[in-house]
Amino acid sequence: MTQRQLPRPFAMPWGSGEITEEVVLVRDHWEPTIQLMEYSDGGRAVRFCFYSNGRFNRSPLILDERDTEDLRVALNDAPTIKRILGQLVD
Repeated sequence: MTQRQLPRPFAMPWGSGEITEEVVLVRDHWEPTIQLMEYSDGGRAVRFCFYSNGRFNRSPLILDERDTEDLRVALNDAPTIKRILGQLVD
């Protein structure tokens, strides 16, 4: 798995803060990624993105169904992201 420094800053037009958790799946041509973004005002967001050739991409994240098990296991290392995503299901 690619390890990027955490926390690390981010800036959006509506606010800035730090990425504090990240789940990355390394695949042949890209790295699907889920990030916990903690805004400086106390808000939180989960971003679905990917890296390709080491570069961040904001295009839609598309996951192959075969990746779901690896992603489920990887979420064990990101408890806050796992808890937030768990709120999406019954």
